[in-house]
Amino acid sequence: MSVVEAPVIGAPAGEAPPGPITLGVALVDIAGITKRNLLRIYRTPRLLIFSSIQPIMFVLLFRYVFAGAIKIPHGLYVDYLMPGIFVQISIFGGSSTAVGLATDLQGGIVDRLRSLPMARSAVLAGRTLADLARNFLVLVLMVGVGVLVGFRFHGTAGSDIAGLGLVLLFGYAFSWVFATIGLMVKDPETAQIAGFLPLFPLVFASSAFVPVASMPGWLQAFAKVQPVSVTVDAVRALVSGTPAFHWVWQSLLWAVGFLGFFAVLAVNRYRKL
Repeated sequence: MSVVEAPVIGAPAGEAPPGPITLGVALVDIAGITKRNLLRIYRTPRLLIFSSIQPIMFVLLFRYVFAGAIKIPHGLYVDYLMPGIFVQISIFGGSSTAVGLATDLQGGIVDRLRSLPMARSAVLAGRTLADLARNFLVLVLMVGVGVLVGFRFHGTAGSDIAGLGLVLLFGYAFSWVFATIGLMVKDPETAQIAGFLPLFPLVFASSAFVPVASMPGWLQAFAKVQPVSVTVDAVRALVSGTPAFHWVWQSLLWAVGFLGFFAVLAVNRYRKL
């Protein structure tokens, strides 16, 4: 009885599987997995819709309900708020990485992909890149929503683009944190809960919505240096046209640190499944 081998992702059907995984083959594998996950988003538009509803509700809530009670040092509260919303949606969106990977693990899809002679990092990289693309779409939508409620960019075109790029980079780094969580818990419902647990103290005990100076002294010590506050302050400075270097280099350090550490940890965890 003859055995039909499954084709490699990115390789034409019927060709012999390649030998060692080269960089070119790895990139083709990553592109194939990314396309698969993007098609999933395209075929389930409600996922993108509901990913957008939550941040819109946050904008309306803080802009029209809490804004009068929150005092900021200078400027309009909406200009203070929106950079925090941008960072929030980027890391909240990354939590879907944990749920998606756990779902694929439970459904046996990851086992099928692992049986193919493909780069081990492709499943994780493809997943996180697809979530990055979805984050980009939601971010564009939220910029439009922000403009509608009064938000304005006050920096140069270059600094404004750099601020939005920093938002996406930070969100992508957190996608790898959530990828690690998804691989560890292996259950979609648990992954959803476990993914949100670290987000709440990081997002709400930060400068995203209120000035750190308004917090108790013991909380300020944490809020001033934690990664979300640093990134929000960097984005806020970039889009407002004020000096940003002090915050930007710290945010980049956090993003690169998260990305490097958790990407290695997630790939090693994937290999041990």
